[in-house]
Amino acid sequence: MSTLRQGQEYLYQVIKRPLVTEKSSSQTALGKYTFEVLKDATKIDIQKAIELLFPGRKVKEVRTIYMPSKEKRRGKKIGRTQSGKKAIVTIEGEPIEELLGA
Repeated sequence: MSTLRQGQEYLYQVIKRPLVTEKSSSQTALGKYTFEVLKDATKIDIQKAIELLFPGRKVKEVRTIYMPSKEKRRGKKIGRTQSGKKAIVTIEGEPIEELLGA
């Protein structure tokens, strides 16, 4: 690992945004939260980033999913959506109030 990936600046960039869908909202009762992350982020990077962004919470489990790009058409034009990576993070302890969608 290079020193670029070990700093706090990198950890703040690992988590792009929370993904709030109907399915992910129902999983918050179980302590599972879904985030869009960098493509090259590892599970350990994601765990450290969550514990840094939300102090007082302990990460129990991290699951990652690669989302491939898909072909989309609009008339004659053919394009592709952006590929990405998402992580489902299980947190021990109290829930994250900011992500409950109250």
